[in-house]
Amino acid sequence: MARNGLMRTKSVEQSIAETDEPGTRLRRDLTAWDLTVFGVAVVIGAGIFTLAARTAGNVAGPSVSLSFVLAAIACGLAALCYAEFASTLPVAGSAYTFSYATFGEFLAWIIGWDLILEFALASAVVSKGWSDYLREGLALVGLDVPTTVTLGALDFDWGAVLLIAVLTTLLALGTKLSSRVSQVITAIKVAVVLLVIIVGFAYVRAENYSPFIPPAQGSVEGGGSGLDQSLLSLVFGVETSTYGVFGLLAAASLVFFAFIGFDVVATTAEETRNPQRDLPRGILGSLLIVTVLYVLVALVLTGMQSYQELATSPGGQDATLATAFAANGVDWAAGVISVGALAGLTTVVMVLMMGQIRVLFAMSRDGLVPRRLAPTGKHGTPVRATLLVGGVVALVAGFLPAHALEEMVNVGTLFAFVLVSAGVIVLRRTRPDLKRGFRVPLVPLIPILAILACVWLMFNLTALTWVRFSIWMALGALIYFVYGYRNSTLARRERAEAAATAGAVPADTSAGPASGQGGGGRRGRSATTRDDGADGASDGGASTDGPGDGSAGGAGD
Repeated sequence: MARNGLMRTKSVEQSIAETDEPGTRLRRDLTAWDLTVFGVAVVIGAGIFTLAARTAGNVAGPSVSLSFVLAAIACGLAALCYAEFASTLPVAGSAYTFSYATFGEFLAWIIGWDLILEFALASAVVSKGWSDYLREGLALVGLDVPTTVTLGALDFDWGAVLLIAVLTTLLALGTKLSSRVSQVITAIKVAVVLLVIIVGFAYVRAENYSPFIPPAQGSVEGGGSGLDQSLLSLVFGVETSTYGVFGLLAAASLVFFAFIGFDVVATTAEETRNPQRDLPRGILGSLLIVTVLYVLVALVLTGMQSYQELATSPGGQDATLATAFAANGVDWAAGVISVGALAGLTTVVMVLMMGQIRVLFAMSRDGLVPRRLAPTGKHGTPVRATLLVGGVVALVAGFLPAHALEEMVNVGTLFAFVLVSAGVIVLRRTRPDLKRGFRVPLVPLIPILAILACVWLMFNLTALTWVRFSIWMALGALIYFVYGYRNSTLARRERAEAAATAGAVPADTSAGPASGQGGGGRRGRSATTRDDGADGASDGGASTDGPGDGSAGGAGD
C-alpha cells in the first residue's frame, strides 16, 4: 500500500513494468556464466593486488588470511540476501531499487547516496592501485618515474588521474567491452593470481608465519590510535588496533574492500535472460571463486616475505604482490604481475564507474537527482553524467590517500548490505505473494546474521571513518530535503492526484495511481513526462546506458 511523504514506496510491479517500456528497455542477453565472469572481473582488483600486502604489513601480519575468511563470511551472508532481492526485483539500481520497494523513498535516497560514495571512491582507490603498478612496471624496465608528484602542500597522483581521464573519454564515446573481451581480461587476471599461488609457493618459508598473530604494538600506518584506531578497540579502551586480535579484526574490515563488486552483478538484473535463476548463481559463484583465491594468495604472500617487510615504507610507498616476488629475486614474475594488474585493474575501474552511472540513471528516472544528467549525446551515452562522474573520481583519486578512501568505501558498502539484508525480512512479511527465483534459507536467521556480521565489520573501522561517513550521510539528507523530496516522480504524482481530487484540475487518468498501488509503468511514465518536459528525453536517453555501456566488463554499470 502506498505511503505518503518520506515513507512513500515504489511498488515492485511498477518498477518491473517500467523496465519493459520501449524508451528504457535493456536487452536481456546475459547468462549465469556471464554474470559469474563479470563478478570475478570486478571483484579481483586492487583489493588483492595491493591491499593484501599492505594490510599484512601494517595491521594483521600473517593472520591476514584469517581476516579474508571473516570478511568472506559476512559477504556470503549478504550475498544470499542480494540473490533473493535480485531474483525478485530484476531492475537496475541494485540496493537503491530494493530499498525503494521496501523502506520508502527517504531510505532509498540515503542508500542511493551511499552507493554514490561506494562506486566513486572505489573507482578512485582502484585507480590509485593501478598507478602503483604503473610505477613498478616502469621501474622494471629501468624507468624510475614516480607517479605521485608534490604540488605545494598536496601530493598529486597523476597516474590515477591519467587512467580516469582515458576511461571517462572512452565511456563518453560509447566504447564498450564485449562479453568476450571481458572474459579474456578476466582470464588474464585469474592467471596472474594462480601464478602468484603456484610460483610463490616455492619461496614460502615457515618462519615467516611466526608469530601468526603478532602481539599488539604501537601505531603503524593503517593501524593507528585515537580516532585512527578501530571504533571497537576505542570503545573497549584498547590503545591500538595494530596487530594482535584487534588488528586481526580491523584487518577483516579492511580486506572486505577486496570483495566489493559482487553486488555490482545485481545491477545487471534487467539484462539477464533468466534473472530468477541466473542472478543467484552469478553472485554466489563469483564470491566463492574469489574467496578461495584470496585466502591462498594471502598465505603464499605472508610466507614469501616477513610481514614486517611488507609494511608501508617511511617514504609512503605501499607493498604489493609484485614486491614480495622482487624481494625474492623473481623479477620476471614481478613484471608479469605488474602487467596483469594494469590490464585487470583497468576493467575494474571502468565497471565501477559504469556502476555509478547506472545508479544515477535509476535515481534520475525517479526524479531524486536532476533529470538533466540523463540525456544522451550523439554516441548514445549519458555524456553529462559520465563527465560528472569522471571529474569527481579524478579529483578524489588525484589528491586523497588510498587508505582513507578504502575505509570510506567499506563503511558505505556495509551499510548497503545491512539495508538489503533487512529488506529481505520486510519484503517476506509485506509481499509473501511475490515470485522468488531464489529464497534465502532460514529467514529471518540468515538476514539477521548478515546484519550482525556487517555491523561488526563496520565497528572495526576507524572512528575517524565513522565521523566522515556521518558527515556524508548528513549532507545527503540535506540534499534530499532541499531537492529530492519535492522533485521526485512519486511526489509529483501525489500533487497531481491531490489537485485532481480537489477539483483544481480535471482528473487525468494518465497520471496513474500512487506508487505502491500496483500502478503500471506506462501510466506512471505519462505523468512523469507531463510534469517535466525534460523527462522524456532523460528517461529515454538514459536507457542507452544499458545496452551500450552496461555490457562492458560485466554490465557492471
